[in-house]
Amino acid sequence: MNIYDVYSFYPVAPIRGQGAYVYDGQDQKYLDFYGGHAVISIGHSHPHYVKMISEQVQQIGFYSNSIKNPLQLELADKLEKAAGISGYDIFFINSGAEANDNALKLASFHNGRTKVIALQNSFHGRTSAAINVTHTGKKHQAPINHGLTPTYLHFQDTETIITEIHKGDAAAIIIEAIQGVGGLDDISAEALIAIRTACDDTDTIMILDEVQCGYGRSGTFFAFQVADIEPDIITTAKGMGNGFPIGSVLIKSDKIKPAKGRLGTTYGGNHLACAAGIAVLDVIKKEQLIENSQCIGAKLSEILAKMPGVKKVKGRGLMIGAEFEFPVAAMRKSMVLDHFLFTGSSSNSNLLRILPPLNINENHLDEFESKLSAGIQNHISQ
Repeated sequence: MNIYDVYSFYPVAPIRGQGAYVYDGQDQKYLDFYGGHAVISIGHSHPHYVKMISEQVQQIGFYSNSIKNPLQLELADKLEKAAGISGYDIFFINSGAEANDNALKLASFHNGRTKVIALQNSFHGRTSAAINVTHTGKKHQAPINHGLTPTYLHFQDTETIITEIHKGDAAAIIIEAIQGVGGLDDISAEALIAIRTACDDTDTIMILDEVQCGYGRSGTFFAFQVADIEPDIITTAKGMGNGFPIGSVLIKSDKIKPAKGRLGTTYGGNHLACAAGIAVLDVIKKEQLIENSQCIGAKLSEILAKMPGVKKVKGRGLMIGAEFEFPVAAMRKSMVLDHFLFTGSSSNSNLLRILPPLNINENHLDEFESKLSAGIQNHISQ
């Protein structure tokens, strides 16, 4: 049986990982400054993470949500404290797309509307509702996905966004505070505050998609926290489990009330997923990884700004985009195969997306600078 052919991939097969590195079958070491789409938050095979999952699977790995799971409450409490938020309920699921699908569903349940406001260059996932509001994935929308009525607006055009919200016919506006696949552009604190006010005026649900930019990656726990706002719904995934599939929908408890059977999942919030999520939060707190994301991220941005061919550095913390004067696809491939460095792409063909584990240090930065510099020089000289 063949693997269904939907991915483009490099001829590299990592078989183990440690910290900021992965190793192939020939024991070649690769510096991982992409983290599998920002999933690896606390480093590959972190000892505490391995211990938590190993001990949990020896006890119980899974049972359905028809029984109580105390690990869900422990994870929920730790997440609330780590993020510095209050007044939210949590619904556990398995992925970011699933989180966004459920968020949009809840918004529509709340006000009975079907229209969604989204931002140009957005990416919210590939499941039915999520792909329908994903601007960068319009070519991947099947006819059956067209159940919503999305309106796409530019993230910098706050006036038009506010005008559209004030029409009062949108179920929700969904926002990545820092766009991932779309190219690392971020929405301003002032815009977020204005959108929050407009949503309050019109009973429009404000959804912050923190699937990629959340969990400390931006230098704050959630990227939207550069603004003093409380979204109605926050979605998470990726870095939440450091590779174990887990996501969540955080729902403002005084606004959107639960109803039995309205949402459901077989695997969401299972014992192993919760153990992974708890381990991640333990490490983020103990190793002060949010602070590290701020400090190391600033130094990483300085390094990139000095690189030949780089015309702009975008993003915050350890969610960084380096926009070059030329397309980066060939250079990225060369850096993997010739310089053993993983980085990422975006919908902007000139942009290198850099999403390393949050616990990288200055030695990793030195190695990254050396490998990237060599890759750029080789590319320019060709």
